[in-house]
Amino acid sequence: MASHRDLPVGLVSQFFRNTGSSSFTEFVSSYAPELLPQRDEVLATPIGDQVPHATTIVAATFAGGVVMAGDRRATSGNIISQRDVEKVFRADDYSCMGIAGTASTGIEFARLYRVELEHYEKLEGRTMSVAGKANRLATMIRGNLAMAMQGLVVVPLFAAYDPDKDEGRIFSYDVAGGPYERERFDAIGSGSIFARGALKKLYRDGSSADDMVMTLIQALYDAADDDSATGGPDVTRKIWPIVAVIDADGYRRLPEDQVSGFVEQILEARLSSPDGPIAPLR
Repeated sequence: MASHRDLPVGLVSQFFRNTGSSSFTEFVSSYAPELLPQRDEVLATPIGDQVPHATTIVAATFAGGVVMAGDRRATSGNIISQRDVEKVFRADDYSCMGIAGTASTGIEFARLYRVELEHYEKLEGRTMSVAGKANRLATMIRGNLAMAMQGLVVVPLFAAYDPDKDEGRIFSYDVAGGPYERERFDAIGSGSIFARGALKKLYRDGSSADDMVMTLIQALYDAADDDSATGGPDVTRKIWPIVAVIDADGYRRLPEDQVSGFVEQILEARLSSPDGPIAPLR
């Protein structure tokens, strides 16, 4: 069967303009499938423990937006494979995703997802809805199920500002897709149980963006305190968590000097209270 590459030159540009789908991955899979990551091959042996894994990501809504933060450590088994890996990525002007699981596959996911959203915008002339973005990411995750069963698991956390509701929204996933919308906050990765416990005590409805940034960094600190795969602030190497804020003004990643200011406040307070702030009983 002739491929699209066998089309006469005059029809090539028409083919690219009329793809029949607003999905970039569907278009590439029909035109040049070899360019996409192969998700259905069977590995000789599972290699999940042999490749770097990204760990804890946290997200929480505030009045008019959402904040996402991630630690910087990647591990291979009991070995720290990288101390400054990036796990929070801009998806478009009003959304972002954080990754936990196989780091290389997660980074690849983030890059492809960003192109997917850009492709939709160019073809449709408008931004995809927040629900549409969440569902499109779910489809991509579902396509990785075969590899996930062999240990190459990627579980993202998706956060976006919804202009229709003037609020932040958070979606989490399982290895088969999802998505599941979360209220107020969520956490994924190996340290998520500890981070989520901290967020249950520290989260306050109606908080400002700065207050929520502080809350998330506190939660990451607690996760690193109890989970060896989660990295805390590295003062000597000046490696800080990645923090992204999304609101009506769009996505912005906080500069390192601003994040370090939040970290310094936390470290100073923990000198006298190592377990962190105590939540009021009521």
